Amino acid sequence: MKGLAFLAIGKVGVLDKPIPEPGPNDAVIKTTASLICTSDVHNVRGVIEFAAGRFLGHESVGVVHKVGANVTRCQAGERVAVCAITPCGRCDACQRGFASQCGGMLGGYQFGPVRDGNLAEYFLVNDADFNLVPIPANLTDEQALYTTDMLSTGFAGAENAAIPVGGTVAIFAQGPVGLSATIAARTLGAGLIIAVESKPDRQALAKRFGADLVIDPTRGDTVDQIMKATGGIGVDSAIEAIGMPVTFENCIKATKPGGVISNVGFHGEAGNLLQIPLPEFGLGMGDKTIRTALCPGGRERLSRLLRLLEHGRVDPTPMTTHRFPFSQVERAFHMMETKEDNIIKPLITY
Repeated sequence: MKGLAFLAIGKVGVLDKPIPEPGPNDAVIKTTASLICTSDVHNVRGVIEFAAGRFLGHESVGVVHKVGANVTRCQAGERVAVCAITPCGRCDACQRGFASQCGGMLGGYQFGPVRDGNLAEYFLVNDADFNLVPIPANLTDEQALYTTDMLSTGFAGAENAAIPVGGTVAIFAQGPVGLSATIAARTLGAGLIIAVESKPDRQALAKRFGADLVIDPTRGDTVDQIMKATGGIGVDSAIEAIGMPVTFENCIKATKPGGVISNVGFHGEAGNLLQIPLPEFGLGMGDKTIRTALCPGGRERLSRLLRLLEHGRVDPTPMTTHRFPFSQVERAFHMMETKEDNIIKPLITY
């Protein structure tokens, strides 16, 4: 089989490897479609340690090729989805409800740091009964792909933000995660959704997905604009969806006392420190809550996200801006690195 591999810092390439064999609790999936994530770009830059030759990718769906002896919930030939995060379901973190941190900090992130990722013709899924979910027959592979990371992360951002029904929320950045958080905020009943974004194509998508107001951070002070839009009191909730120190700080500044700051942005390239602006944090006493999340996984969560798609509640597919056969996966990856042609999400078919 072939897959897109990390070769060295700043370098990727397609490699050949044997098709993996499943362990007793595992399944091997024949890939039919993938998306490329900006996290893959971060990883190739060396933000997370990768072994040379390891396949990239964590957003793929496909057909079950082979299952281990203990797997009971899926069988060969079944079309399935799997989250970017593949917890075991048994460890203390999983049992306490923090499955993304399976086995230790960020430990549910198996595709790439622990084993080959799934930007490949076949891929292995650990603990298949916990992680694999059938794709409803009336959904396309493209639709199902968005549950594997973007929607799960975006909804986690909105869920953690505890937006009151009819409440106000500011979502900082409208990349794929931010756009998914906008979808989620609308779905969860926000009354005023403020999207912060400078790129016109992403501004348009934010409005399409439910943003009531789009603020361009290049045209004046972002926090001032949010305060003006909320009558000077700030938002109930703010979602950081890009991973930049300035947006993290602005989330705190724009949130009213008693509000929630929800971080789903990846801060791996921000250095080792994030700063809290103390006056706007009430000098530590402003009743503001900061919550974080790593893309929640597991069969039950993906089933619920697929149900939203199945019944037409949400449609994230306008984020798919480019389409490539797997033979052009290197080209697709480099476009994600450079953001050429205003790429947002590239769909890879096999």
